[in-house]
Amino acid sequence: MSIQKDDSRSLLNIEGINTEEHFLHLLQIHDSAFPIGSYTQSFGMETYIQNDQIRTKQALIDYCQTYLFHNLGSGDAILVKESHQAAGNQDFDRLIYLEQICNAMKLAKESRDGSIKMGRQFLQTIFPLEESALLDEYKRRFDDQQLKGHHAILYGIYTAHLDIDIQKAVLTFLYSSVNGLIQNAVRAVPLGQHNGVQAMYEMLPSIKETTNRVMNNTMDNMSNNALAIEMASMQHEYLFSRLFIS
Repeated sequence: MSIQKDDSRSLLNIEGINTEEHFLHLLQIHDSAFPIGSYTQSFGMETYIQNDQIRTKQALIDYCQTYLFHNLGSGDAILVKESHQAAGNQDFDRLIYLEQICNAMKLAKESRDGSIKMGRQFLQTIFPLEESALLDEYKRRFDDQQLKGHHAILYGIYTAHLDIDIQKAVLTFLYSSVNGLIQNAVRAVPLGQHNGVQAMYEMLPSIKETTNRVMNNTMDNMSNNALAIEMASMQHEYLFSRLFIS
């Protein structure tokens, strides 16, 4: 897919975009084969698994709901919404501010590094696919080490570039984040594919509820009340053996 910029002054040109092609591309960036490395990240969940606190489908659902409500929904998902809006307004100073907030709010080093690694791989993968002056500028500052490259910020920028509705962007970000955790738990516990599918199905109403809450929230509502998960993320690097890097 190639998009030609008609106005060289515009930082985010979406004129003439084929909506169906962008919907298909949205599906593509959530494909398990899309190389952002989510299969290597558990964001603290592996500590719970090794402590025998996640052994059943219900325990996995309980964990995912806590992570969804008290971490993603009050953190990264708000940043996706805010960066989507900032990209739409071509407000690069705002994007830099959001990037700094994203980096500061991730207390556990491995989770912070995991967000950066996924963002870096996401940027490197999408950069050759689309033409965008905003992405060009982001990439230039990333290469100059002025920006970390957190995944949530880049996801907001890119979905804005694809002209994806902001609510759909938040919804799909939350879906893919939870689905990534469940698929990793299926391998690590192990739980089996049927239990994984059922767990994801049972999480769908919670993902919709969280998306609606995020759409009504602002930066003033950002918080991280999943302190036990943060502690588990900090403990993760000291586990004797590990399947995941966070």
